[in-house]
Amino acid sequence: MKFKTISLCTLFMLLSLAGLSQDNYYWQQEAEYKMEINIDAENHHFTGVQELTYHNNSPDTLHRAFYHLYFNAFQPNSMMDVRSRTIADPDGRVRDRIQKLPEDEIGYHHINSLKQDGKKVDYTVDGTILEVTLDEPILPGESTVFNMEFESQVPRQIRRSGWMNKEGVEFSMSQWYPKLSEYDEDGWHPNPYIGREFHGVWGSFDVKITIDSSYVMGATGHLQNADEIGHGYADNYNRPNSEKLTWHWKADNVHDFMWGADPDFTHTTAQVPNGPKLHFLYQADTVAVNAKQYSQEQLRQSWERLPQATVTAFQFMSKHFGKYPYDKFTVIQGGDGGMEYPMATLITGNRSFGSLVGVTVHELVHSWYYGVLATNESRYPWMDEGFTTYSSALVMDHLFKNGNEERPHKRSYQSYFSIAEDGQQEALDTHADHFHTNRAYGAASYSTGAVFLNQLRYIVGGEHFDRGMKRYFEEWKFKHPDGRDFLRVMEQESNMVLDWYYQYFIESTKHIDYGITSVLEDNGSTYVTLERHDLMPMPIDLVVSYKDGSQELYYMPLRIMRNTKPHSSSDMQRIVKPDWPWVNPTYTLEIDAPSSEIKRIEIDPSMRMADVNRENNVIDMSEYLKQFEPATK
Repeated sequence: MKFKTISLCTLFMLLSLAGLSQDNYYWQQEAEYKMEINIDAENHHFTGVQELTYHNNSPDTLHRAFYHLYFNAFQPNSMMDVRSRTIADPDGRVRDRIQKLPEDEIGYHHINSLKQDGKKVDYTVDGTILEVTLDEPILPGESTVFNMEFESQVPRQIRRSGWMNKEGVEFSMSQWYPKLSEYDEDGWHPNPYIGREFHGVWGSFDVKITIDSSYVMGATGHLQNADEIGHGYADNYNRPNSEKLTWHWKADNVHDFMWGADPDFTHTTAQVPNGPKLHFLYQADTVAVNAKQYSQEQLRQSWERLPQATVTAFQFMSKHFGKYPYDKFTVIQGGDGGMEYPMATLITGNRSFGSLVGVTVHELVHSWYYGVLATNESRYPWMDEGFTTYSSALVMDHLFKNGNEERPHKRSYQSYFSIAEDGQQEALDTHADHFHTNRAYGAASYSTGAVFLNQLRYIVGGEHFDRGMKRYFEEWKFKHPDGRDFLRVMEQESNMVLDWYYQYFIESTKHIDYGITSVLEDNGSTYVTLERHDLMPMPIDLVVSYKDGSQELYYMPLRIMRNTKPHSSSDMQRIVKPDWPWVNPTYTLEIDAPSSEIKRIEIDPSMRMADVNRENNVIDMSEYLKQFEPATK
């Protein structure tokens, strides 16, 4: 039976349909999952019953629907398998491992029945995608209920999800259930699973997982029956004397659900002041599996030190980028490296303390940009990975260097310069699955995405940028922002026009290269000619250092910005010069001092501008003037 969705989003949508343009309102879909899962741990198999209530808050009538069946990727000749065996630089965790899986180690989802509002519907399975022909279309503002019965085999752990990872964790359960595809203003997103990013529908999960009573579990959401479970979730509990236990989890306002379980997990907690309760599940007594360079005691100590570092990281992120909106976060040893999920993460744990903190920080920072600002990371991976890389570099600097690192994003710039020099760079505005190489994907999404932010801070100024990051989080949390939504926030905060920056740095692979062409003196003034050698325009900070130890900052805005950034240095006078039209390849700057008083001239000494050739950015005047001295015999 269909019924009307009672929500502000739907009400607004209906009012809009009555007379307003689509451009004047925002909508997003909603899904409510109820699942009961019975695990056969010995055979890595489970059966499931799923009730999914789907709210169509869009202005469109839907005639079909799509589900993701992620486990089907772990079968020989799947798209993930073929891609891994044919790409020039395969992920070392995958390579040809899927091709070699025996029948009892492959993954699959078998759909036994599917109904819409009590009536059977037709569907087809195509690899990792289930396409449903709806019995009746879902009209705008209406909802429908899907009931599914399925059985699944958990694959041997290869990529993200599976059983028995390289550290001996039994179940790393991510991308593990039939998951409804997202439908937004760009339509359905039934992307086949070939190993990269994800996109999900906002909603709620009510999940009951029945598994052998020896297992300890962590998951997205809150445990509803801690008094029956124990295992560190309740001080007083009455665990039934049975071979299996049912763990009942609930999570609201999330777009995915994951869990991990192992009989050898130790469960500890820590509390973030005025923040979430943190849970840590790890193998305290068997943590040295496949970790030859670390003793069991070293690894245990690292995990025991991890909670305090994690508490500090949450405090830093909430202070500088927006308050974490949930009251829980769980760190689970498992998976194949580090992977983010709502309210939780899977990380491998056999690491040095610095590495363990590093991977935990990166994944928890994802809670802001993947978990709460739920961008379609398949379509805009740089908005998830790049923003996370940028922010986590600042968190790590805070944790280990007390905020004293002058260039915390140096490694991101190095990666960007390297791939730009090699000629393998691809535009950030590329779907995650469609990069030609894994290296190009990583450099674009992680490194260049972080450079995009740090360079934007250079363009708009630190104060405007920092306010903009917080404003972006507050305005777009629990939604699906894209790059233009972020850019619009930054334009509003800085009162600048920034579309040019997005077009050059996100949608193209054009580069920045500015240089100092000549320095001439005339009538007591020095004239510096600057030249744009490559295609991307930028505003210019130029610092003049004088022989008496003083410095001046000359600022040349880019005309198409339509504003100037505020001056942020109290140690240096700033002189704002006429703006630079981007069509002009050169610009002549007048300095009101003779060249004999100048020691050094440098374009962007902060190195925040991603100039691909810095050799022409600096003039040492003593060396420069030697070329004009008369030759000696």
